[in-house]
Amino acid sequence: MNILTYESVSLDENEPSLLILDQTKLPNDINILHLTDIHDIHRAIYTLQVRGAPAIGIAAAFGLYLSARSLNAQDYPSFMAGLKEARDFLNSARPTAVNLSWALNRLYSVAEDSRDKSIPEIVEALKLEALAIKSEDTEMCRRIGEHGLTLIHDGVTILTHCNAGQLATSKYGTALAPIHLGREKGMNFRVYCDETRPLLQGARLTAFELMADGVDTTLICDNMAGQVMKEGKIDAVFVGCDRVAANGDSCNKIGTSSLAVLAKYYGVPFYVLGPTSTIDMSIQTGAEIVIEQRKPEEITEMWYAQRMAPQDVKVYNPAFDVTDHELITGIVTEHGIARPPYTDSLREIFTTIEKPSTPSL
Repeated sequence: MNILTYESVSLDENEPSLLILDQTKLPNDINILHLTDIHDIHRAIYTLQVRGAPAIGIAAAFGLYLSARSLNAQDYPSFMAGLKEARDFLNSARPTAVNLSWALNRLYSVAEDSRDKSIPEIVEALKLEALAIKSEDTEMCRRIGEHGLTLIHDGVTILTHCNAGQLATSKYGTALAPIHLGREKGMNFRVYCDETRPLLQGARLTAFELMADGVDTTLICDNMAGQVMKEGKIDAVFVGCDRVAANGDSCNKIGTSSLAVLAKYYGVPFYVLGPTSTIDMSIQTGAEIVIEQRKPEEITEMWYAQRMAPQDVKVYNPAFDVTDHELITGIVTEHGIARPPYTDSLREIFTTIEKPSTPSL
């Protein structure tokens, strides 16, 4: 069956349980996890069984709802104490992607605003809010795709990094949304996928889902990006994001900033695509973003039949890097495309979102 027919994360309301397409097994095995315990959900987020900023947020929202169902609380204060503990525990799974805390805090706020309701009513409200987050994500990704399509045309060649497609969201993706949406409209593209070391999300996931959508896909190692740009094979670079600062500095999978430097040198437009939920206006620059550090085994042992590096060698394994705003051509959101200077254009987007609509007469 086509991988695009599977949902990366969803809620089984009958069981109820969190359903996750285990991305550590792709592309060779399609395995759906049924999770109910908060520790299993935390582990699934940390070990990248579910990954991608939007999908992590959705999974965490469902996880907090399931945790709320299991709380043995007799009154509102004890319920909120248990809910806060569950929220903070899930939030500790990964520190960089802002969607995780955004989704958890959104559900927690619903509970805070429901003091006058019974605990079962609050739990039901949490479920509805988590389902709303997932539904809204699909629409946000579609709108990101629509805006992204205005930057390209039929037949262009795009370079992408990591996986910011349907496997990382509820549908369409962020960086890959214009490609998937364009395919729905009968358009054709060529895409070069960076392998994305050390976890190979480009090789295992992006190449897999793009080929499933009939896209002309070419896989390259990360250190080949400069060569294909030099040869004039790339029309634009599309990448996702896990957190964007108020000045436009964008945090994404490790290796992204190198692509931006190369794109600037070779005159290739470099676009960051993501929902406004990944834009953190509370931080001024990317220097304030906490970069997650991963286990050394991801470099020294994962994917190899036997260890490939000397024992006791020191390993530095940051999961993300920050691309300077001066290297970014545009930031594509569901509310439009922000252009430099980003301190102004991002603020304008949020002003537009928060501005009350004029009532019809």
